Amino acid sequence: MYFARERSVLLTFAYVAFTGACSRDPASIRDGKWVGSLRFPSGESRDVSFLVDAKASPPRIIGGPWATPAGIISVTPTGLAFTLLQDVRGQFASEGDYVVEERDTIDGYDTIEWASKQVWSTGKVGTFGCSYGGEVQYLALKMRHAAHLAAIPQAGSGAIGQAGGLYKAFGVYEGGALLLSTTVGWFRRSGFKIRNAPAQSDADVSALLWHLPTREIAKRGGFPPSDFEDVLSHGPGDGYWDGKGYLRDDDKFATPALHVNSWLDPGPDATLYALDLMRRNSTTALARANQFAIMSPTAHCASEGATEHTKVGDLDVGDARETYWQLYVDWFDHWLKGVQNGIEKRPKVQYYISGLNAWRTASIWPVPEMRLVPYYLTSRRGARTSSGDGELMSTTPLSMASDTFVYDPAEPLPSKGGTICCTGNPKDVPGMFDQRTIESRQDVLVYSTPPLVDGVTIAGPVSLHLFVGSDAKDTDFTAKLIDVDEQGRAWNVANGILRMRHREDLRRSMFMRSGEIYPVTISLKATAFHFKPGHRIRLHVSSSDFPMYDRNLNTGGDNITETRWVKATNSVYHGGTTSSRLMLPVVPTADVTGRKQ
Repeated sequence: MYFARERSVLLTFAYVAFTGACSRDPASIRDGKWVGSLRFPSGESRDVSFLVDAKASPPRIIGGPWATPAGIISVTPTGLAFTLLQDVRGQFASEGDYVVEERDTIDGYDTIEWASKQVWSTGKVGTFGCSYGGEVQYLALKMRHAAHLAAIPQAGSGAIGQAGGLYKAFGVYEGGALLLSTTVGWFRRSGFKIRNAPAQSDADVSALLWHLPTREIAKRGGFPPSDFEDVLSHGPGDGYWDGKGYLRDDDKFATPALHVNSWLDPGPDATLYALDLMRRNSTTALARANQFAIMSPTAHCASEGATEHTKVGDLDVGDARETYWQLYVDWFDHWLKGVQNGIEKRPKVQYYISGLNAWRTASIWPVPEMRLVPYYLTSRRGARTSSGDGELMSTTPLSMASDTFVYDPAEPLPSKGGTICCTGNPKDVPGMFDQRTIESRQDVLVYSTPPLVDGVTIAGPVSLHLFVGSDAKDTDFTAKLIDVDEQGRAWNVANGILRMRHREDLRRSMFMRSGEIYPVTISLKATAFHFKPGHRIRLHVSSSDFPMYDRNLNTGGDNITETRWVKATNSVYHGGTTSSRLMLPVVPTADVTGRKQ
């Protein structure tokens, strides 16, 4: 998904030497429609390289001798990068009718085919883009066009379908729940079926998110015609999504790729899964050996905007800058021009650890030295609110106990930061924020370690294994990993959700029975973070995180079309045979110089 209606969804690079004036040429595809436009620099007689800023309107060149900022791109005598901006079908300069990622797989392949066969082309094509522009790259990559020799998919987790059982489905689902504010935000500003329709204003968006039935939010908000209702009519495991061409575990690949994402993006786990999928399923040794990833600490599509004091929400995570644009140029120079710049010798995985505020590298993901460490949940009097006595322990308690709370869909736990994007709502933004106002509520369970004597560094997948029960047929369980500093501020680090009807399979529903206990696993995706000495590791458990996720109405009915709800009394069991536990991917702590301590 894109935050706004950004023009380019696929940037294609074909390198040749060129001298000439400005021109424009349509790219035809197999059904006679044409997509995109080819833009050459006017009056330039030297051999240069350039990139286009797809977020600008109109798109603008951001490199080379005729543009600023200077230094983000190299000028070399080895060829000119023609930049083809492909608009999706039915948008801007492209013909046809727009349906969310309906033909992007085929159109991407045909665009590469067209670009590689032009008289000005060397026949070598690379792709680049973030969000929607990252998703369509994955769709094109599985098609294995012989000319598709390099790719930089950024924050494209929405293209992950059945692969890994993730079912990201255009980035609108997580754990079986709808990413409500992200989905509403995108369809308010993008994906209209009326060409060049203006995006909706931000007025009253917070109130609009409360509207029931959820399916009618677009109509209630007066959005231009779109696929909003159609998308919401199909759950995460619905066969509808298979027709989009999203990635499966049996897809094959043949292109070197640099996968770029960030920890506060909605899908860092999916990006890292795609990295491994393309490595495992590459049909050539060259592609298999050249899958790389960079994971920054920022929000969606914001890696390149890091500063000396990178703020992720309200938390300063230090100097997270990287020479991204030079890396991108080097990547394409090597794979498309044959420049021996050593880009293929860089570490396979580069990731940023907030808290240490330092970059680390690894040969593979998860990092080889990672070990999963359990932190067991327990309480004596009860874990409701931060005033309770919920604890995270290194050993499981011998006796079984439980903590219970009431979830009321009329008063859901409010979202505050987290792995969210594209909302267009200033009250609903991604990042790390102090959660103390939230953890004082009676509908959140709070479990904490004592102050840490030694720091704990994590890098990898985070999960919560719970034993739960409810008096409702269906409900949600949410989890939030927290870093509590010396001042008592509670910073959110990672989050996740599970819709109980999908606890065993996202493709089908299984409802609960009152009085039964169910083992479940909630994925908090993946992250890298350092909990400093004196800090406490904390866990929040609840049944809502609204409006990041839609509210489960607890009836067992269709949460998208229903307007009636019931309260749910939900329980978390711990100790004995119900050893609920938080699993953290612990790695050896390192200081900012990279020395192990």
